Amino acid sequence: MDLTVQRKLIAILRIIRESHTPIGARLIADRLYSRGYAIGERAVRYHLRILDERGFTKRLGYDGRVITGRGIDELSNALVRDRVGFIISKIERLMCDTTFDPDTKQGSVIINMSVIDKNDFDKTMEILKNVIHTGYPFSPYVKLIDEGTFSSDIEIPEGKTGIATMCSMTIDGILLKNGISVYPKYGGILKVKDKKPLCFEDIIAYSGTSIDPMRIFISKKMTRVLDTVNTGSGKLLANLREIPEAALAEAKEVLGSVVDARIGGIAEIGEPGKSVLNVAVDPGKVGVVVYAGTNMMAAVSEMGIRVTTYPISTVIDFKDLEKLE
Repeated sequence: MDLTVQRKLIAILRIIRESHTPIGARLIADRLYSRGYAIGERAVRYHLRILDERGFTKRLGYDGRVITGRGIDELSNALVRDRVGFIISKIERLMCDTTFDPDTKQGSVIINMSVIDKNDFDKTMEILKNVIHTGYPFSPYVKLIDEGTFSSDIEIPEGKTGIATMCSMTIDGILLKNGISVYPKYGGILKVKDKKPLCFEDIIAYSGTSIDPMRIFISKKMTRVLDTVNTGSGKLLANLREIPEAALAEAKEVLGSVVDARIGGIAEIGEPGKSVLNVAVDPGKVGVVVYAGTNMMAAVSEMGIRVTTYPISTVIDFKDLEKLE
């Protein structure tokens, strides 16, 4: 089958799975359009018939389609090459949607979304407040979300609570808004000793993965956030981006205002063309390392609470967030 058709089938299958509830052709067409596939409702129905025939989807009357177990398996294995680079494309899109102004504290920011059981809510909030108030530069701004649909891509299941935390990629969006070219390059595990970042122990390139690096590191239990905040030494999630050498002075001013607004924390700003925290940087570029916003929910996970985290989830208005006191 033509590769273009295969990609459309996978995109439709992905939308059906993300829906969590039966979804019809018209809504699928709308969501395809937002992802760069300009095909109409009639064409979507044609592709849905193919998916039905292959046993990847099932029609539930007028309610729409749901994905089958066979469809989930296909989605996990098909077009791996096509999915590589999906994360960096999503980051770039959300960066462009970021409008936050650190001086006025107005505009849109990027969030991470985490989901916990309602029974773990009180203990989770206690952990988050402790992590925020131990001196590490994690953003205290969060949004609590009740069960139900939050956005087109996010749904909080029954019996669960959603917690939106500040995504460090918001900083990249702010740099871009200020006319500074920025390229998010790696996500990784940063070793910290005596409250000072030492080096990256593991990194994954955003452009070469189909899964967000932070989600991988959290699932493999590679963080030591609680050790870091309690003793000054441990392992934190962090990411590295490159900016042009010519923009370094202006970038430092912008990053200073970002820290003052408590949007996130800067671990290290490198020197032009030189490695930063043992990670190589391209000639003419400067590496900037930022602590990831997902560290807070990683700390919750370290306490044995089951957390499902979706880094770099979506963009929301900053005024919808509340500061944890």
